[in-house]
Amino acid sequence: MIANFHLQRIHALLASGSRRLLGIVGPPGSGKSTLAQQLAEVFGDKVVVVPMDGYHLANAQLERLQRTDRKGAWDTFDSEGYIALLHRLKANPPGEKTIYAPEFNRTLDEPIAAAIAVDDLTPLVITEGSYLLLQQEPWARVRALLDEVWYVEVESSLRQSRLVERHMRFGRTEKAAQDWVANTDEPNARLIEATAARADLIFRWQVG
Repeated sequence: MIANFHLQRIHALLASGSRRLLGIVGPPGSGKSTLAQQLAEVFGDKVVVVPMDGYHLANAQLERLQRTDRKGAWDTFDSEGYIALLHRLKANPPGEKTIYAPEFNRTLDEPIAAAIAVDDLTPLVITEGSYLLLQQEPWARVRALLDEVWYVEVESSLRQSRLVERHMRFGRTEKAAQDWVANTDEPNARLIEATAARADLIFRWQVG
């Protein structure tokens, strides 16, 4: 549930008079995308969601780099490309009516270029992803481009069960899904959880 307190924070960002960028960060399965989409539904055309996941490296590049079994780790994204997009979104350059951003298609398991359109009149861009507060370069440059960052927190066992279900929904067997969560998602989660103190706000899902 999104409390009035959180909605008031969004209203404050919208009242600033210029485009603002809100980052939503958390480990895999924490509900980042759900929160971003719910906020977008509340605020309508004042908000566009631009997920960090659009900058996943293509599977062909992961194979070339021998990182296929680590897909989703901090070094399996085009981080410089993502940072360049944030700069453009932040600057909202005069004369650039629309900025296009990629999105990640889970069915194809690949990023899709130019799938999201951000109009120059859109006052708030919400970008959600795992590594917005990471202090390793080049990710360390992301935080300065965001006006506010919320860290999404949820009970660990629920988060892990969500991930197993997600992986199975997109083709993995139950055993393969459990192995992927244990060996790939959870090491990433621990890295992300260590960045929570850098957020402006901790958003906790109320379960039950």
